[in-house]
Amino acid sequence: MALDGTVVANLAYELNEKLTDSRISKITQPEKDELILTAKGSSGQLRLLLSANASLPLAYLTEKNKPAPMTAPKFCMLLRKHIGGGRFLSVSQPGLERVLIFSIEHLDDMGDRCTKRLILELMGKHSNLIFTDDNGMILDSIKHIPAQVSSVREVLPGREYFIPTQEGKVNPLTETAEGFLQTIRSQPRSAAKAVYGSYTGLSPLIANELCYRAGIDGDAPCASVAEEKWQLLSECFLSLMDRIRDHAFEPHIYRASGDPVEFSCVPLLSYSDCDDELLESASVMLESFYAEKSVYSRLRQKSVDLRHIVNTHLERSRRKYDLQKKQLHDTEKRDKYRLYGELIHTYGYDIPEGAKSFDAPDYETGETVTVPLDPMLTPMENAKKYFDRYGKLKRTFEALSSLIEETRAEIAYLESVATALDIANSESDLTQIREELTENGYIRQRQDKSKKRPVKSSPYHYQSSDGYDIYVGKNNVQNDELTFKLGEGNDWWFHAKQMPGSHVLAKTKDGEMPDKTFEEAAALAAYYSRGRDSDKVEVDYIQKKHIKKPGGSKPGFVVYYTNYSMVAAPDISGIRLISD
Repeated sequence: MALDGTVVANLAYELNEKLTDSRISKITQPEKDELILTAKGSSGQLRLLLSANASLPLAYLTEKNKPAPMTAPKFCMLLRKHIGGGRFLSVSQPGLERVLIFSIEHLDDMGDRCTKRLILELMGKHSNLIFTDDNGMILDSIKHIPAQVSSVREVLPGREYFIPTQEGKVNPLTETAEGFLQTIRSQPRSAAKAVYGSYTGLSPLIANELCYRAGIDGDAPCASVAEEKWQLLSECFLSLMDRIRDHAFEPHIYRASGDPVEFSCVPLLSYSDCDDELLESASVMLESFYAEKSVYSRLRQKSVDLRHIVNTHLERSRRKYDLQKKQLHDTEKRDKYRLYGELIHTYGYDIPEGAKSFDAPDYETGETVTVPLDPMLTPMENAKKYFDRYGKLKRTFEALSSLIEETRAEIAYLESVATALDIANSESDLTQIREELTENGYIRQRQDKSKKRPVKSSPYHYQSSDGYDIYVGKNNVQNDELTFKLGEGNDWWFHAKQMPGSHVLAKTKDGEMPDKTFEEAAALAAYYSRGRDSDKVEVDYIQKKHIKKPGGSKPGFVVYYTNYSMVAAPDISGIRLISD
């Protein structure tokens, strides 16, 4: 995802169309690096968000508002003084720079008309909001940049404003076919890097898209690109510039299995395998994309403690499992000690006093076995020593066999919880997982006697192409409820084979379903499993009446024996989500 010059060009065009001639009625600064300007014009009230956040610089029109601090910051007060009640004259973008310039007309203290400029630089960690007069002198900025911080440009009141030049980069909107080929063709780097490294405002995303359209591998060295491919790349580049000059923008969000992965204001042919949503404006595109992304980021942040708990117990259980397996391997000598004791009992009368060993035939295989002896002990004492060793190792083997099964089950359970954390899409899902871990002793129970509100979190509900309802559990508690409360005997149950994943239930009255529904249910089981990033996942399926839950087993654990299997791709893009 890149808020590059092409997206800024779309924003500049959209904001210029909607804001020009509207008047600023309110200015707030809800965050230290963020402004909200409310304007009123012929099309009604508009709210403009401008953010110079180092990790997420943004600009878009929005209907949402944010609470402002009780005391307005200094920068906000300065803007209110100068441009409060001012009129937007234009919104522009210099070249294809990641810069938006808002020209605003207002009345000065003498009642004369004058112009100020509010400049938003969308440049990652160097992002800033700068306020200048009509001569380009900086009046103030939301971030002050002294010479000690930047040797390239000071951003301080009284300094002249200018856009830092990027050495070796030129404005792509003024480029010609000959100039493009001359600039790109002989560079000692990959084709995509040559494109975005030579022109302002072009991101790696757009550079790789241009290479894709020209049939060039963006990672291939320039020296390996055929001549006819260069001509195609030049045509694609100039066509994109024409599109930007003509304001032929198409804001898109691209999704993979429902998750937003990229956005662009020109179609991305290289993302043809993703779901493509065309939006009405760049503002809607940016607000929608980052709203969805922020939900994901917030959930990841809120689940950090749960992930830490699960990973800590997983590591501990895996170490315990490895140690138990090693100890079990050591018990393999037990039958040898039993044989030694039995051979001493059988042939002990021939053993001379003080012997260190003796040979005897194995009565099972007929092979000769050399039995070590302690010369300080009698034959019967040696036999007792070997039987004691055998008995101890046998008891250890039996105990370890049971413990290993318990540890293996615990690892499988914790891995299923880790998968549930990846699937969770709301805070209620995380709350339900926390309660599950608490009930199973992995989180200490709080001494809170107040009544808790029931957690509202339900399984995913999908509908197949043939109209059949399919339910997917988000965690082990939901898996149990889905399988043993919602499920009926003839319903079909799906689960990724031998890996953590959700229980998937396809509802049917008579046990009959079209092949397409079987395939879609299997795809859901593959997607909501640890194998979701694989090309193919083997999925078990069986009717619910054959599923059993052993007494005392952990949530989500079931057994079945007469299942069928099929291979499915974890792609659910064509399956309709009813609710979650």
